[in-house]
Amino acid sequence: MNNTQHKIYIWSFIIVGLTVTVLLVVDGFSYYSTSIENRFFHLNHNSLKPNGFIGHGLGIVGSLMMILGVASYMIRKRKPRLLGFGYLKHWLEFHIFLCSVGPILILYHTAFKFGGIVSVSFWSMAAVVLSGVIGRFIYVQIPRSIQGNELEIEDINTMSTNLTAKLKSDFGINGVFSERLEIISFTDQYKNASPGKSIILVFKVYFQSLSLMRNIYNEIDNMNLVKRKARKVKGLVKSKIVLQRRIGMLKTMHKFFKYWHIVHLPFAIIMFVIMFIHVIVTIIFGYKWIF
Repeated sequence: MNNTQHKIYIWSFIIVGLTVTVLLVVDGFSYYSTSIENRFFHLNHNSLKPNGFIGHGLGIVGSLMMILGVASYMIRKRKPRLLGFGYLKHWLEFHIFLCSVGPILILYHTAFKFGGIVSVSFWSMAAVVLSGVIGRFIYVQIPRSIQGNELEIEDINTMSTNLTAKLKSDFGINGVFSERLEIISFTDQYKNASPGKSIILVFKVYFQSLSLMRNIYNEIDNMNLVKRKARKVKGLVKSKIVLQRRIGMLKTMHKFFKYWHIVHLPFAIIMFVIMFIHVIVTIIFGYKWIF
């Protein structure tokens, strides 16, 4: 999958996700905004209630999307021979899509009524989605290959050195400017920092790197380079600074990733266990959809 195909792949997920959400909001706003006591009298009650044709279908489709999203990514990650096609990061993106749209469908399946043991599954799902967003942020902070595999620190440092070398060889960026790029480091700030302080440092260092980037961009503008060349230089400088920022917080992100698994996995297990119990009870009581 080349860069253009990957963009189409990602944008198709975004478009489908937004379209589904907008359709649910627009089509069901009148019903879902009606008080629970008065919904029985609404024209769409029989179709949008949790055991209605549309409401029930949303629950089934949403549940299957989440099961498929989790199962496919886990199989690709742990048993790559079974699903050996496609990069791991593409499977992760597929997992994120299914496990983002699926909960939205389940939310509308509940008709925004949460009670009993099912509410435990719903709030566990909410915790899984929220922790998934956080996990995605942590994931992208750890430098990886194009296949999605984590890079060794030696490879990351080599990438950083190569970026500086490219600025020197291809664009003639030397002297004080290149020396500043070579000494960029955020590692010392994370040394001996507690987990709480590390979270603050993530945001602090982010804004520090933005400030540094703006200052260097101003210096590039003062060099009176051709626009196309200046744009390429700025792109390499940005890559250099972002990479150095990620090198600095590499150990911290590894720790966060371990903590993240402790939170994400138990909530996911609780969610699926109660979901399966809910499905079994629904079938026992005779609630069927189109089959």
